[in-house]
Amino acid sequence: MQQALALANQAATFNDVPVGALVVNDKGEIIGVGENLREKNNDPTAHAEIVAIKNAAQKIDNSIVQTRMKRLVFGTFDEKAGAVGSVWDVVRDTRALTKIEVISGVLEKECAQVLTKFFKGKR
Repeated sequence: MQQALALANQAATFNDVPVGALVVNDKGEIIGVGENLREKNNDPTAHAEIVAIKNAAQKIDNSIVQTRMKRLVFGTFDEKAGAVGSVWDVVRDTRALTKIEVISGVLEKECAQVLTKFFKGKR
């Protein structure tokens, strides 16, 4: 989570919402990294999670990642727009084709502080 926070802070330097993401394989090795690049790249699809998944696909030399994510770990909830247990819960929806273990609250205070600081500067 420390690495994800560092990526999030990097995204904030480009005036993007400070979110960082990592893809970790079954051996615990980081195979993909990403931060929000929507503002920097003028790309509405460049969310940290998507950037990290694409990065992982390039590193493992697989243009289509066919594996199912087993676990999602995140720091803090987004009470206004969150899609994992906040406003809605996409990954644990009973209609979802796969079941994903969700672990929340990892370095929650630190993650929340990064977001709060960013958005206070916007108001």
